[in-house]
Amino acid sequence: MGKSLINKIKSSEQQSLVIALFVLGVVISIISPVFLTAFNLTNVLRQSSLVAITGIGMAIIILTGEIDLSVGSSVAVVGVACVWVLNHTGSIFLAVLAGVLIGGFIGLINGLLVTKGQIASLIATLGMLSILRGIAFITTKAVSFQVEIMEFSELGSGFIGPVPVPVLIMIVLLILFYYILNHTMYGRYIYAVGGNSSAAHLSGIPVIRIKIQTFVISGLLTGLTGCILASRMYSGQPNAGIGFELEVVSAVILGGLSLNGGIGTLTGAFLGVLILGVLQNGLTLMNVSSFYQEVARGLVLILAVYLDGYRKRKLEKDLLKETDKIGECND
Repeated sequence: MGKSLINKIKSSEQQSLVIALFVLGVVISIISPVFLTAFNLTNVLRQSSLVAITGIGMAIIILTGEIDLSVGSSVAVVGVACVWVLNHTGSIFLAVLAGVLIGGFIGLINGLLVTKGQIASLIATLGMLSILRGIAFITTKAVSFQVEIMEFSELGSGFIGPVPVPVLIMIVLLILFYYILNHTMYGRYIYAVGGNSSAAHLSGIPVIRIKIQTFVISGLLTGLTGCILASRMYSGQPNAGIGFELEVVSAVILGGLSLNGGIGTLTGAFLGVLILGVLQNGLTLMNVSSFYQEVARGLVLILAVYLDGYRKRKLEKDLLKETDKIGECND
């Protein structure tokens, strides 16, 4: 009965997100007709793809009841490392592989700090955010590494037919992880760990291993994002990704994932990414100052966290009503 109620609430939330996205799109298109052009919509997807790719990993971590605030600094470190390897080897494959693996290693460190070190993920990853940003500036001496292999730009700015390469990568990853979360035992383990880690442990689920693995998965995806961003900017910049973690968290929470873990869907997270992407694009089309856009992003984060709390209270109230009904029927 409780599971059925949760599924109904999830469906209702996703419908609300679709309606919100539609209304937002209509309002922006009325104010700026340029919004609905094929070029602009493609640009919205291309800009949103990096948030979505990293957001997949963030969603998986949040589903286990943890969080990773180091992704912005990870993007910078990976971008710098990726360009360095590219310039010294001339191999795009080795550069991307190195970037993805470095991202995965950072995720492993985060996972170990949280599980083995028993440090709250908020604090552990906040500390890593500062450490990684410092490493990026120290290794580059605060100077960007310029790309010397022209073909590398195809990863971030290229097209396969009419579809931007980053968008294609995003679609493939969304399909893959949607399947994992909804149709595999591993996906059920992730939800179980976030729903009640103690009960999951008693059921024989390797809670610590699952949490470490989710941080590694998130790190690998963040590493890929760092490579794509470096390709798009044609350089590895130590100041890349500043504030990126808040953008990703805002989008994912706005999409219905609970900071307490165990609740939410990848579909909802992606809708949250699109809503945030459309909003930012609309503000840009309306020539809103970047300073005001920062204010808007902060408001979205506050709204997302408020909605998370509201959803939790509503779910608890609805479950209590269901329990009372069952009790009355038994009487």
